[in-house]
Amino acid sequence: MSFELAPEEQLMVQAVRELAASPAGRAHWRERALANEFPERLWDALAAAGFLGILVPQEYGGAGLGLREMALLMETLGAEGMALLLMIVSTTMSTIALARHGSPEQKRRYLPGLAQGTTRFCFAITEPNAGSNSFRLETLATRDGDGYRIRGQKYFISGVEQAQHCLLVTRTTPARDVTDKRAGLSLFIVDTDAPGFTKQVQDTALNETERQWTLFFDDVRVPRASLIGDEGAGHRYLFDLLNPERVVSAAIATGLGRYVLGRAVAYTRDRKVFSVPIGAHQGLAHPMALAAAHLELAALMTRKAAWLFDNGKPGGAEANVAKMAAADAGLEACDVAIQAHGGNGFTREYEVVTYWPLLRLIKTAPVSREMILNYIGEHVLGLPRSY
Repeated sequence: MSFELAPEEQLMVQAVRELAASPAGRAHWRERALANEFPERLWDALAAAGFLGILVPQEYGGAGLGLREMALLMETLGAEGMALLLMIVSTTMSTIALARHGSPEQKRRYLPGLAQGTTRFCFAITEPNAGSNSFRLETLATRDGDGYRIRGQKYFISGVEQAQHCLLVTRTTPARDVTDKRAGLSLFIVDTDAPGFTKQVQDTALNETERQWTLFFDDVRVPRASLIGDEGAGHRYLFDLLNPERVVSAAIATGLGRYVLGRAVAYTRDRKVFSVPIGAHQGLAHPMALAAAHLELAALMTRKAAWLFDNGKPGGAEANVAKMAAADAGLEACDVAIQAHGGNGFTREYEVVTYWPLLRLIKTAPVSREMILNYIGEHVLGLPRSY
């Protein structure tokens, strides 16, 4: 594992920085985020640069690269003050699901569009009565001739308004009928305009480019060809999706943390209240230095987790630690940045406070800090399971 960026990675970082300064970049993203609307010009620019196809195999029009490169892209976007949740659920998770476990027909149908940015997926697993326990899912797909009928509900699903397709986690065997709680889960592709598929926006207090939705599946019929992999084997495929989800979430948090901290550093270099810039005072300098150290540590664990995934090695612990560390470090950097700005830190003009809700979201989702600590206690330290 190298800690240096390869020449092509350096070029990608430079390209993202140039994009951020363009009319389709940071200013466009910020305008759309404050309006709770999607930054289409940024998405199109990312597609034109080939960034949305990083994980798509070359034979389907992508770059055929790995999670390391995807995490670097997400961190760099964050460090330029931009984040897209759709890049987690569509560009990363759905692409991996199809590239690794999709049928030849599914790959031909969806992967080229994912690389081009014209095909978009949301990802639906969370349910009102299941919370963090995905094995308690109640949404059920039952056999119906040569297909399935799906009934159930999902909530806190990102970006449904932008997606033509939903990567849906359901049960094909009810939880009460299995002895192994992992059994009976399946993955389906469901069109978001399918009869019986309805959605309701959730009123969240976020500056978000993708809204959060509650989804209702009322006898939604899908063909057998919409099933990814084998019926009932979805738990095996989920781990190929959930660890990358943690890694790219960590990359976003690290990048956004760098962005807000950078704004604080610039502000405290220039602002004078007494005879010297306020950044000369250790009361501000030390918290900023500590935040920078924590961001760097989180970035290193994120890169390790991405490397493990790309090399086919177990990396659940590392992905979870990366996500927890990055969320904590990003929030710390944001809090320090707000404090360094004083009253200005609470204004939209100085930006830093507008990133707090998204960074705070990453501490809770897609997996909470408490569930990560449960995982570390059980699977790393070997302690008895607590729940």
